[in-house]
Amino acid sequence: MLKRREFVAVWGAAALLIISATAPVPAGELEDGSSAFVTSLAEKAIGSLASKETERNERIARFRTMFNESFAVRSIGKFVLGRYWKKASEEERKEYLSLFEDLMVVSYVDRFAQYAGEALKVNKARGEHKGTATVFSTIERPGGAKAIRVDWRVGTNGTIYKILDVVVEGTSMSNTLRSDFSSIVRRNGGKVAGLIEELRTKTAALKAE
Repeated sequence: MLKRREFVAVWGAAALLIISATAPVPAGELEDGSSAFVTSLAEKAIGSLASKETERNERIARFRTMFNESFAVRSIGKFVLGRYWKKASEEERKEYLSLFEDLMVVSYVDRFAQYAGEALKVNKARGEHKGTATVFSTIERPGGAKAIRVDWRVGTNGTIYKILDVVVEGTSMSNTLRSDFSSIVRRNGGKVAGLIEELRTKTAALKAE
């Protein structure tokens, strides 16, 4: 079974979003475009973030740009917060989304610093519906370790591609984050303020490392 630490570390993206793609895309074009998008994103991330010579602050800035270009941060954060989104005030939503972005960016930039030459291999893509596809891939690990299966849910309006979710060895990263955050809110009496406080503490600690 894939350990939780390995699961969270895989590709760093975490979590993710659901978009509504309105323009129909031919199946072949959808599958080819989605595969190319995932391959390009992986290569870009490795090239920009895995270099040991690049300063941490620079890697954080690069990944923040990449994260906002490739994922819809507001949609991701809203999905992860689940039913508590409606209970949060506008001010709480704004701070939560800012902290959520910081958490994703800083956490995974540091994980990329541990990159040890793993290669992402795209195996195939399958068109779903309404401009969505699943790209099936494996992360090949050195030393004969078992490859990790990673399925990418991709959506497009025919021009722009976005990651909808990342499923690692059958487990959805977005659903995992949603469960974790819901647990924190419940521990704090159903108050989103409790989650925000924990995110403040966590992100401050990460930035200070």
